[in-house]
This record gives sequence, C-alpha cells and structure tokens, in this order.
Amino acid sequence: MRRVRPGVAAARGSAGGAIPAASRPAASRPAGEERALTSVAAGENYRERQEDGQERTRPADLPRLWHVTLSVSGEEADLKEVRRALEQLAHDHPFLLTSRYAGDHAEIRYWEEARDLHDAAAVALRLWGEHRQTAGLPPWEIVGLEVIDRQTYHLRIAEGYGPAPATPVGVHPY
Repeated sequence: MRRVRPGVAAARGSAGGAIPAASRPAASRPAGEERALTSVAAGENYRERQEDGQERTRPADLPRLWHVTLSVSGEEADLKEVRRALEQLAHDHPFLLTSRYAGDHAEIRYWEEARDLHDAAAVALRLWGEHRQTAGLPPWEIVGLEVIDRQTYHLRIAEGYGPAPATPVGVHPY
C-alpha cells in the first residue's frame, strides 16, 4: 500500500490516475485519516532469562535497562566545538557512558531505563534534537541507532563481539 498526502493523486503506472473500484482494497478508515501507531504489549507477564541462566516470570511493565548506541553525522564542524558540545551533553544526560567523535560524525553510547524497546528507542531518537541547542551540538542528523537489552549486551561482550565495552568513559576522538 502506498501512502500519500490527502489531495495528491496516488496513481502509479496508470495514465488516468484512477484505480478501478474493483481493484481497490476496502477502506478501513476515512480518506486522509492518519493511522495511530501502537506498541505491542508483552502481556501481563513474560519469561526472562537471567545472567545466571535461570528463567523467571516478570511483569511486562517494569522498566529495564537498554544499551543505546546513537550515530550521527553531517557537515564538517570544528573539533573543539564538537568535543565541548558532547561534554555538555554528557553533563546534561548523566547516563551517557562514552562518546567518540570526528569532525563530521559521532557515536554516543549510554544506558536508558525504559519499559520496552519502543520506549528506549523513542527517547534515543529525541536525544540529539532535544539537546542540540542547550548543548550546542552540531546540526547533524541521526544515521544509526542500536538498542539492545542488558542481557544481550553482556552476552555479546562475553562472546567477544558486538559493541566494545564503554571504556574509557568520557568523550574521546576516533
């Protein structure tokens, strides 16, 4: 299905722009009405494997820790200004673990406490924009996002792959 703005012809591959009524899918909502995005709940409880290998049932709405890696890039900026801005971001966002930067890109790693992956990702996607003015961050765009749960993070580190441990903590050049 192709979504277009209301009032814009949506014809693709037809000269007249009209799709025969018999070929159109049945409308489930009025034309122009936006679809609401919803999360899929894990249910009242779900099973979770702990670090010691044991499983337990836990309520689905308790917050968990998520390891976030946010990658941003854009036009070249002064390295001193990038460093200063990332240090300010680390001060404003106390859970920031480490930042690596160059003149045209940066990577930020931190822990986020959230109910589920959807919430952690939503907060991560707002982080750069919300702190752009207060921290003086460059006008770069988000080009990558990884959000993994605590168990997956530790499993990757134990197996020798995945994101390297956030050491040393702080803001560092690439």
